[in-house]
Amino acid sequence: MLEKILKFLFVIIIIFFVIILIIVIYNLIQINIQHKSYPNILGFTFFEVATGSMEPTIDAGDVVIVKLTKEVEINDIIVYNENNNFITHRLIRNKENDYITKGDANNIEDNPIKENDILGKVVLTIPKVGILKKAILSPEVIMLIMSLIVLTIGLKIFRTKTQKR
Repeated sequence: MLEKILKFLFVIIIIFFVIILIIVIYNLIQINIQHKSYPNILGFTFFEVATGSMEPTIDAGDVVIVKLTKEVEINDIIVYNENNNFITHRLIRNKENDYITKGDANNIEDNPIKENDILGKVVLTIPKVGILKKAILSPEVIMLIMSLIVLTIGLKIFRTKTQKR
């Protein structure tokens, strides 16, 4: 019984890491080969927040899931492009054709932006995933995972061959 539970947990962990690996490879292809500024996965993208300008709502190291859209409203947390930097701040007002944003922890408003600068609005925040991502995607962990996958496949092949004898 314990062996079955451990096998099940091992399979779940392997599936989780394979899915993450597929997402990482897809993102690398979009960014490095297709030369996109950010990945687009079915109309969504994600960013790791680098600063504390949105604290306490969003902390540095959190990952935000962003729906790619220009349809944003006052008080939405949006991601916009400013000089090839992606900023996650709250939309506080519209002023003619300009959008005014501000980080929740900041004392002053940001420079006005245009609609074309807006990537989309934050629909989900995943706390501290950026830190976990750095650990999981380190070369050592990826090599360990790949080694475990190869070892598991090798053991399955070995068991199949010995059972046929």
